[in-house]
Amino acid sequence: MKSLLDHTQEINKMLARYGVKFGIYKNNEFKEQLFPFDAIPRVITHEEYAELEAGLIQRVDALNQFLKDIYTEKQIIKDGVVPENFVFSSSGYLPECEGVIPPKDIYSHISGIDLVQAKDRSWFILEDNLRIPSGASYPLIARELSRRASPETFHENAIVDNRNYHQMLRETMDYVNCGGINVIMTPGRYNAAYFEHSYLAEKSGAVLAMCSDLFVEENQLFYRDYKGKHQKVGTLYRRISDEYIDPMTFNKESVIGIPNLMDVYRAGNVAIINAPGNGIADDKGIYYFVPKMIEYYLQETPILKNAPTYLPFYEEDRKYVLDHLETLVVKDVAEAGGYGVVFGSDMNAGELEHWRELIQRESRRFIAQEVIDFLDLDIMEKGERVPRKADLRAFVLSGETTKVWASGLTRFSRNPDSFVVNSSQGGGFKDTWVLSR
Repeated sequence: MKSLLDHTQEINKMLARYGVKFGIYKNNEFKEQLFPFDAIPRVITHEEYAELEAGLIQRVDALNQFLKDIYTEKQIIKDGVVPENFVFSSSGYLPECEGVIPPKDIYSHISGIDLVQAKDRSWFILEDNLRIPSGASYPLIARELSRRASPETFHENAIVDNRNYHQMLRETMDYVNCGGINVIMTPGRYNAAYFEHSYLAEKSGAVLAMCSDLFVEENQLFYRDYKGKHQKVGTLYRRISDEYIDPMTFNKESVIGIPNLMDVYRAGNVAIINAPGNGIADDKGIYYFVPKMIEYYLQETPILKNAPTYLPFYEEDRKYVLDHLETLVVKDVAEAGGYGVVFGSDMNAGELEHWRELIQRESRRFIAQEVIDFLDLDIMEKGERVPRKADLRAFVLSGETTKVWASGLTRFSRNPDSFVVNSSQGGGFKDTWVLSR
């Protein structure tokens, strides 16, 4: 381990050389910054991982059933498990996707589930990311560079090899493929996760393409290469938000989408990863109902717990939130990347009153959660080990079967006083070791 820690600076230099950066827009300016790597890994025991794996598979299977149900029969609404107006008022629900069933009935092919571990070592799920979850490439390349820098570390420790992610991704794309090539669609190098788009395309054997390389003809999607040759696309792993993928269906001003793509998708002639309309399932308000979904669709008891959550939409929960706001964290259900998160403990009396009024007025817009004092992980800072808050994004891939990648993105806060770990908020990342025995 010491030799790995001694090479941390060199590994970060190599990450920078490979372009492993995270781009953010701030004050209308695009800035790229290094996503700093800390070589002290998060270690998950074999026993802990067995529980996580079972719980994550269970959760994603239920979420996939929920998505099919919501866009078809809506039985969970008819049976009163999830309120009708709560679903249809969500910005993530897309009426344009009504009645559209994707190839092999899979909506969320790649799910990023964010968890934290409490100090008693129990796990809590914080968020479900079923639209375009990013981050798998960072631990993948960090492990590759770490193995080069300190091969003895990986010989001496019983660590599950995580270099199979690109194979899992390829198998998922192949399973739903409608006949044609696999394409990863990127909006271009100014996207925050462009490194990941190019890296995963290279590793999985998929074609990396921009919207200008793709076109619809006779209800089929085609890729045009640099020689002008046309190839049919069978799976499109798009790294572009729903509202921009097709200007003929969604945002008419989009210049990074493919006109008439949704017609091809509705006809069953291309698989889109992840399916358009998944935003309804990773709405932070819908998160509240996921344990009930597991019981409803699978007739099983949830293995993994939600963080204690209150829905101001319900009068009883709203009263509790208003009475205990100073001890809770409030999240805007439509925000992501660490934005729209406020802690009651950081507010003065005037701010607390403002938020009480806002929650009272726009109760559907927010959830509130108990602040989990989650486990600190050590990082190296100026040559010393210091504790910092960290979460884990687990990646679950759904194809012929549902599988959990035995790794994940561990993100940590570089601010000793912050619980927000997102890369967009200046955090760093670690490798995640799953022990094989």
